[in-house]
Amino acid sequence: MIPRYTRPEMASIWSPETKFRIWFEIEAHALNAMAELGLVPREAAETVWEKGSSATFDVARIDEIEREVKHDVIAFLTHLAEIVGPEARFVHQGMTSSDVLDTCLNVQLVRATDLLLSDMDALLAALKRRAIEHKHTPVIGRSHGIHAEPTTFGVKLATFYAEFSRARERLLHAREEVATCAISGAVGTFANIDPRVEEHVAAAMGLKPEPVSTQVIPRDRHAMYFAILGVIASSIERLATEIRHMQRTEVLEAEEYFSPGQKGSSAMPHKRNPVLTENLTGLARLVRSAVVPAMENVALWHERDISHSSVERGIAPDATVHLDFALVRLTSVIDRLVVYPENMQRNLDHLGGLVHSQRVLLALVAAGAQREDAYRLVQRNAMPVWRGEGNFLDLLEKDPEVSALLDDSQLEELFDLGYHLKHVDTIFARVFGQ
Repeated sequence: MIPRYTRPEMASIWSPETKFRIWFEIEAHALNAMAELGLVPREAAETVWEKGSSATFDVARIDEIEREVKHDVIAFLTHLAEIVGPEARFVHQGMTSSDVLDTCLNVQLVRATDLLLSDMDALLAALKRRAIEHKHTPVIGRSHGIHAEPTTFGVKLATFYAEFSRARERLLHAREEVATCAISGAVGTFANIDPRVEEHVAAAMGLKPEPVSTQVIPRDRHAMYFAILGVIASSIERLATEIRHMQRTEVLEAEEYFSPGQKGSSAMPHKRNPVLTENLTGLARLVRSAVVPAMENVALWHERDISHSSVERGIAPDATVHLDFALVRLTSVIDRLVVYPENMQRNLDHLGGLVHSQRVLLALVAAGAQREDAYRLVQRNAMPVWRGEGNFLDLLEKDPEVSALLDDSQLEELFDLGYHLKHVDTIFARVFGQ
């Protein structure tokens, strides 16, 4: 985790202290279940809970033990025995390391997802607010980066609201995918541990029992989880890229907030660069970089190997940390985005009315022209405008083939901006229910 892109709330989920605390809770809940089943003395379970709950696990001591035993779970259990005393002999009975590691990982992913869902709610609120604010602010729509037809900036933002609403639903599915627990022992057969122990631990940790584990929780769950994070990252990049394009000097329809005292360039004092959205583009790439390794983790050997372990130690904290930071940063960008309606109108007018070409085409067809002939007439008058040789409406009015089908008043009516925006309310009702 890079501190520059790490928020403390998410960092704490992946800290060694949190990890060892979760390991303890898994072991202690399992011991409680065994005590309920009469498999271990109840007094032992109570002692482990009492001493372990109040203990501060010494990360340095656990690392010291691991350097000798070369096994992280054994190192933790050895340290726990130092704290608990003789009753620790009942801890981990019938369990295997993956029971602790996999269940802990999923607890951490669930907690991380809950934080991401909160981030998503804040982003959706910001998008909704700004979309409603600019519901009727006209702006040119572009295809291939070229002026197409008018839309509104509110509609632009509504598309992102709808996209991130879908992202939130996927995130809920991602949470469900990994919210499972395995306390099934070696090769997952429950040979040395009662399945009821797993049920107890799952309920206590807010998870569901894995239907069948092979000593590890199947990694198709995690592959889907990280794939969903990757899709969300791509949505972040799409919105960031839109803002970067709108901030280009030649466009300048919107820009990131530039705070007092902020500097844009070490060399050029005039610069106001879209550094936040460029940063978001990079963070999205980092999140997506977790997807392929997560897919490759699915194919483990037989009942288990640990080729997935080193991968997950990296991608689980990194992907969730980066996505958390990106969502919060994007929310701030949207909240403070500076919008220039006058520049939007200027750009709308830049091509001298060409944005109404389709409406003219349709009107000519309705007036009796064959579609190919109508297209030829419209394009013939549009091309000079591209070269700066006149106004589209004026050229159409002077074209005898056009005027034979449409008089000047009919042509002027076709250049009404409101025609393009008449269904904005319908779009908003679909997206926002209002």
